[in-house]
Amino acid sequence: MKLIHVLAALPFLGILAGIPFANRVTPYLFGMPFILAYVVIWAVLTSVLMAAVYKLDKENKAGDAE
Repeated sequence: MKLIHVLAALPFLGILAGIPFANRVTPYLFGMPFILAYVVIWAVLTSVLMAAVYKLDKENKAGDAE
């Protein structure tokens, strides 16, 4: 499997598969309950990962030359 496919699948797996394991309130991160902080962190990580996919995609770079 290509690296960009793995990077694109990480946010999906992190948010949907990780929520049952992160479903806690007691530890607070940045003043938010843990579950809310977990979702916010994954939202930021999704942006970073999608930027990496954009940079690594060779077909995307070929489209800029036209």
